[in-house]
Amino acid sequence: MIRIERVTISGLALAMALLAAPAAQAQSADMTFFVTSSGPGKGADLGGLEGADAQCQKLAQTAGAGTKTWRAYLSTQAADGKPAINAKDRIGKGPWQNVKGTVIAKDVAELHSATNNLTKQTALSEKGEVINGAGDQPNRHDILTGSQPDGTAFAAGDDKTCKNWTSSTQGAAMVGHFDRRGLRDDEPSKSWNSSHTSRGPDGGCSQADLKSTGGDGLLYCFAAN
Repeated sequence: MIRIERVTISGLALAMALLAAPAAQAQSADMTFFVTSSGPGKGADLGGLEGADAQCQKLAQTAGAGTKTWRAYLSTQAADGKPAINAKDRIGKGPWQNVKGTVIAKDVAELHSATNNLTKQTALSEKGEVINGAGDQPNRHDILTGSQPDGTAFAAGDDKTCKNWTSSTQGAAMVGHFDRRGLRDDEPSKSWNSSHTSRGPDGGCSQADLKSTGGDGLLYCFAAN
């Protein structure tokens, strides 16, 4: 009797796991927004916008959402005769939802308003994991954006994109706080996309520098289609 009961329980557990797998895959396929669980590992040198987009696409692919066209939420500044690019213009029209189906914004306007639903609990990774934020060890809440609060690029001159995402030494990168928390109770500390610039002994753009101010070279990824 005992042996039969154990086999029955094991079979039931297996059946539940098999049923849960397609549901999880379907949920991932509907995902249109996530925070990267990891960066390329070279600080703010992402290989430019193409390299950043490729990182989003790769992670989405591993999560079962690779059929969509993914874009990193990053701006670039005018340089070398090339015009600036605004992060808000790269990510499609919305709406966007995380891997659990929670909508974070219905469109670009709401995303850049005070009514968006971006919090520590909703800004999940492609794996559906909550990422370390302020108060956690290590803190990883700094997300690379290079953007102003309205999602547009900064003017040329003062580098806020680590040389348009090609430098892991000199320069600086504007970051946002996905958990909407900082050292002070003010708007920059609560900004998801434009809180402060990176800094550090390596020049401001290395992996060590990003970690020293509460980051890890992570990105916001949006499905553009």
